Amino acid sequence: MKTIAIAGKGGTGKTTLSALMVLALKEGGATPILAVDADPNYNLGEALGMEVTETLGSTTEEVLDNKGKIPPGMTKASLLEMRMHQSVIEGKKIDLLVMGRPEGPGCYCFANNLLRKALEELSKNYRMVLIDNEAGMEHLSRRTTAKVDILFLVSDHTIKGIRTAARLRDLAREMKIELKEVGLVVNMVEEELDPKAVKEIESLDLSLYGVVPKDPGVSRIYLDDEPIVGLGNDSPVKSAVKSLMEKTGYLNNV
Repeated sequence: MKTIAIAGKGGTGKTTLSALMVLALKEGGATPILAVDADPNYNLGEALGMEVTETLGSTTEEVLDNKGKIPPGMTKASLLEMRMHQSVIEGKKIDLLVMGRPEGPGCYCFANNLLRKALEELSKNYRMVLIDNEAGMEHLSRRTTAKVDILFLVSDHTIKGIRTAARLRDLAREMKIELKEVGLVVNMVEEELDPKAVKEIESLDLSLYGVVPKDPGVSRIYLDDEPIVGLGNDSPVKSAVKSLMEKTGYLNNV
């Protein structure tokens, strides 16, 4: 099982890239895949064309508050693990788990510990796990994922976005998350990287994994309220993301 995580500041197109990465993995035969939407403002399901019926956040709230009756002989931990498996939205070679946000106040350290263990067990059923994080590293900071094979830091074509990516890389290291590889992906580039951006990437010692062009087709498909996976094969964004996935080696060597 391989794990890919995507992080970056808001507005950099993380979810669009995440959905297209999942599609490239599917088309490349790296299945089954578990897509994890770790953004409270979840929309990975919409991008993938999968209907979200419940989130793990609401399920956790229900279990911890005893709104749902705990069956005789079960603990909260075992009930939460069972409900986690039930929260998985099943698709064709792609399953989706939406983390969501707990609705009530309070500390969720207990729940996060249980979720980490349950997610580790759940992930064993998949060849690929891809985690679309919220703007920042909240999901990873909860330690619900301790090992990541590749962390993609997504930036737009701005100095601010690149600097944010570097800070996220440093934060992941401070949290001692096991990262085998960290790569920067600069998204929505109109022609080629500006020399100022290149200089900033080099000064921050970021490893540039790839560049994704700006594609008017992305705006059109969202305006039509269609899933991003419906982009045609002639889409430059789709082609660029496929090249990124080929670079990982996971399409043929999972």
